[in-house]
Amino acid sequence: MLDIFIIGGGPIGLTCGLAAQKAGLSFVIVEKGTLVNSLYNYPATMTFFSTSEKLEIGGVPFVTVHNKPTRNDALEYYRRVALSNNLPIHLFEEVTEVKPEDGYYTITTKKATYQAKKVILSTGFYDIAVNLDIPGENLPKVKHYYQDPHFYTLQKVVVVGSSNSAIDVALETYRKGAEVTLVIRGSEVSNRVKYWVRPDIINRIKEGSIKAYFNSNLEAIRENEVDIKTPEGLITIPNDFVMAMTGYKPNFEFLKKLGIILSEDKFIPQYNPETMETNMPGLYLAGVVCGGLDTHLWFIENSRVHADMIIDDILRKK
Repeated sequence: MLDIFIIGGGPIGLTCGLAAQKAGLSFVIVEKGTLVNSLYNYPATMTFFSTSEKLEIGGVPFVTVHNKPTRNDALEYYRRVALSNNLPIHLFEEVTEVKPEDGYYTITTKKATYQAKKVILSTGFYDIAVNLDIPGENLPKVKHYYQDPHFYTLQKVVVVGSSNSAIDVALETYRKGAEVTLVIRGSEVSNRVKYWVRPDIINRIKEGSIKAYFNSNLEAIRENEVDIKTPEGLITIPNDFVMAMTGYKPNFEFLKKLGIILSEDKFIPQYNPETMETNMPGLYLAGVVCGGLDTHLWFIENSRVHADMIIDDILRKK
């Protein structure tokens, strides 16, 4: 029987594994996708807001030439950390059930069954997109994930949102020759946009290179056009692709299935902030999954500490 079963092979899951390894506990990390799957699915051109030292895990230095690491820098770093520490990681293995037994858990995946005294859930939030819930959202031209701007050259692109992801998409596709229209629910570009990017998008909007509709919502999507509800009324514009950068959310159904209690408003899971243990004894949370719908509350640099908090609690109880 394992001491710990870790669900999720992202940076925080790896951090939990490193802390467990240091404590001499037996464990396995199981990930339904590739290693650091969420980071792998980030845009190919993405640059982190955080500096490299704030993304370090397990005391392993993250050395980069530039102050802000890129997606590729991060993939290289976390892969090297996992391999050099010989972390026991099972990739492309989805967990389907976590069943409490008498003092331990039985975990079932699509490949095997495990038993562990404790379970750490560190699954992030990037797998499930927040839908627009409007007609036409299921058309193939609607994308909730974005990889590379070249694909959208000479296309009429509508970008929904005002966060970092939406603004990056708007600027990058514009610079590859797309005709870009931003649809923003609020009255301005989000203040959370990276400080070196925000002036760029504001100036592109001001000069008319990128058209922006503020206090507006996308109302309907059709094969060759979209409807936008603006303060001046409903307008229809030609369109080839819709980039719905409306955010992502944790798998709340999976959390409920595990028996974790969620708040009614923002689906924040119930846990002890001093130990990260949920209302299910021996089942812990780490990383962004702790924030419910408030996915901006937790990220790598401020949730790395969850690993030590959890392992300390497990050692105390052991």
